[in-house]
Amino acid sequence: MDTEAQHTERDRSSRPSGSETTTSEPAGPEDRSRFALVARVSSWVPGGRITLTLLVCLVFLLLLSTFVLRPFQIPSGSMEPGLRIGDRVLVNKLAYRFGAVPQRGDIVVFDGTGYFGHADYVKRVVGVGGDRVVCCDREGRIQVNGRPVDESGFLHPGDSPSAVPFDVVVPGGTLFVLGDHRSDSSDSRDHLGSPGGGMIPVDEVIGRADWIVWPFGHATRLHRPDAYMRVPDAGRAGAHG
Repeated sequence: MDTEAQHTERDRSSRPSGSETTTSEPAGPEDRSRFALVARVSSWVPGGRITLTLLVCLVFLLLLSTFVLRPFQIPSGSMEPGLRIGDRVLVNKLAYRFGAVPQRGDIVVFDGTGYFGHADYVKRVVGVGGDRVVCCDREGRIQVNGRPVDESGFLHPGDSPSAVPFDVVVPGGTLFVLGDHRSDSSDSRDHLGSPGGGMIPVDEVIGRADWIVWPFGHATRLHRPDAYMRVPDAGRAGAHG
């Protein structure tokens, strides 16, 4: 009797209590169906899950490039010294969505077809709709709405603001754009007599160049210069002529 009782007690104590028992819950129907779908798709794709993962990443990058950020390679020296030939910049395609508009001093990439040529261009915005842009004052500076702009912080060393005199009023919905390397830039000055008067419609702007990402040694954030901060809006510039 004692022996049997001891066995019974030992067997009872060797079984884990309910609080100590751990059981893995089976995956729910939703989890099982998701895993089954991934496995099924992977079986159709040569290379299995590795190829599928690469395809998903590629689709993500394409969507990112189409709707958010677009890489752009600088094709010429027209924006030197800030942007050099071969630099890769990231163009923010959302910068002028949801009511935002280009600002003076922004570096923009736009489709120049029908205005400058059949290509995409990168230039700096000097005048926006309603602005009067004049070259030049007695000290050789460009004036916007009667206020001289000190471009020495980004203009190519040795260049004057412009060797071509002009006096234009920028129509609404368009931009007057110039390259920072004025002596090596085909921009709004060169198309004043062309259809559109050298102005670029805001609708043709692809986005704002925000970052230089390559080469790594030249990588930097592109900021709007302070030179245009003191320029009054067109509606308040009457006193400046």
